[in-house]
This record gives sequence, C-alpha cells and structure tokens, in this order.
Amino acid sequence: MRIEYSKHAEALSIHLRVAPVAESRDVEGGVTLDFDPEGHLVDLEILDASERMGLRSLVNVSIENLPLERAPLEAA
Repeated sequence: MRIEYSKHAEALSIHLRVAPVAESRDVEGGVTLDFDPEGHLVDLEILDASERMGLRSLVNVSIENLPLERAPLEAA
C-alpha cells in the first residue's frame, strides 16, 4: 500500500495494490474509486484534499493496529 500526495494537483491518492484499473467510479465530486477487472478496489483519489480533510489530517497520518507479528521477516 502506498499513500501519495500531489501538491501540484492537490490530490491525495491511496494505492491499495498494484493491479490494472478496469473501472473508475466517482462516489462524489472529487472522490474517485478505481477497481480492477474483478471488481476489487485498487485506488482511492481525493481532489482538493487539504480543503476536504484539513491540512492537519494530511500531515498527521497514523496507522493503527497493524498485525506486525504476522508480517514475514525480510532477508538480511
């Protein structure tokens, strides 16, 4: 998963996984969901992100309750 912010486009993108996008749906003005050919969510894009979410929310991203004990160890 990758979270990306474009200052130029003022867009926040959350990429859930690498997959081809077969369909995009606007769920409201400026919020788009992308789906793969099987209908699984691939990406979420929010335009005018700092206005919609507030600048404080954009700079204070937190990830909670990750199951790190289940994550495979990287080779050294």
